[in-house]
Amino acid sequence: MAVISQWRYHLFDQKVYSIRLRIARRFNESAEAFDLDYRQKFQNQLNRMKSESRYRHFVELERLAGKHPYARYHGPDGERDVIVWCSNDYLGMSQHPKVITAMTNAVASHGTGAGGTRNISGTSHAMVSLESELATLHNKERALVFSSGYVANEASISALAAALPDCMIYSDAMNHASIISGIRYARTEKAIFRHNDVAHLEQQLAEQPIDRAKLIVFESVYSMDGDTSPIAEIAALARRYGALTYLDEVHAVGMYGDRGGGIAQMRGLEDEIDIIQGTLGKAFGTVGGYIAADDVICDMVRSAGSGFIFTTALPPAVSVGAYASVRYLKASTAEKEAQQRQAQRLKDRAIGAGLPVMPGETHIVPLMIGDAAATQRICQLLLVDFGLYVQPINYPTVPRGTERLRLTPGPLHSDAMIDDLVDALVTVIDRVQTEGMSHAG
Repeated sequence: MAVISQWRYHLFDQKVYSIRLRIARRFNESAEAFDLDYRQKFQNQLNRMKSESRYRHFVELERLAGKHPYARYHGPDGERDVIVWCSNDYLGMSQHPKVITAMTNAVASHGTGAGGTRNISGTSHAMVSLESELATLHNKERALVFSSGYVANEASISALAAALPDCMIYSDAMNHASIISGIRYARTEKAIFRHNDVAHLEQQLAEQPIDRAKLIVFESVYSMDGDTSPIAEIAALARRYGALTYLDEVHAVGMYGDRGGGIAQMRGLEDEIDIIQGTLGKAFGTVGGYIAADDVICDMVRSAGSGFIFTTALPPAVSVGAYASVRYLKASTAEKEAQQRQAQRLKDRAIGAGLPVMPGETHIVPLMIGDAAATQRICQLLLVDFGLYVQPINYPTVPRGTERLRLTPGPLHSDAMIDDLVDALVTVIDRVQTEGMSHAG
């Protein structure tokens, strides 16, 4: 019987193999019948982006220590110095002598790499010191540093929401890509409330059982519009409906508040927020991201956030440079005050010249153009004819029909530079409008 059974199993295996072989051949034959030119499909998508004026052009710039906001532009006609008007190095701290000296000495002492992930060998003394400084900055028990602000959002939001059974995430409609990615990876239910609309948020919160876990995610400064969120009102709703609050302060840390802790600190509300997320790559002038919260929340992210666990840590020298920048901006107000002064000067001059400045109370000065091709053309002319670098902001970063320029004046932009920029903008926008009318005719 055993021999007969083995023979039957062998025959069955042969039949299965034969069927699999026929299926494989059929699929191979089917594939040949279809157009599977993958690269052509990719190229078609790229061509569509170009035809819609939303293809991203990368301008090669060489930043020069001590010369910000000047940079060397490497273009098709050679090299030239240009003035950068759209940098997120808001305060020029990447050029600050204290930060440069700290990083240079740290490289000499510790080398250039971290040696691995945080768990393997990347938790350096420099990083632990930086995390302690960031926790103090935001008056929180603890902070965690990540390789970027994007990873900080993605890893933290997904880990926290996934750890709460049946968690409901509430997200502002204007939240940026890293928040959206973190929500997606959380694989839980979400609700999108209208931008800064507290009444809409409350309506959504009230629809859920009071005992359901909830996480409200929003930003303090929305960098494409330059507006701020109603932090106090959202925090009050969170208390009323039993929700955790997660505030993205990446465009505010280093620049607002007595110690540079952000908009929540400036408004005396940082203790009302459960998780504050920030970046080291903008006002602090280095690279990396972080969250600051209580010990249990940080431990949860440290233990479950894949972007934290599996990413190589920041090199010690970067942590040392960030530490020097954070400590400096805790005590110094000169850079922040100068930046606010120059931002207001640019707004006043631009409004006076009739330029389409979007309203806002922050350091970001957006000009609404409303057309993708015109926005790209304006930036091209500013660079080629005037040596002024501004990056166009088109879809999908902003909705179609709201394409704009995003200007970020800093403390190292002089009054004369601002005046020259406004004059150039008037000239270029008038020229592009004339070109548009000519093409339409």
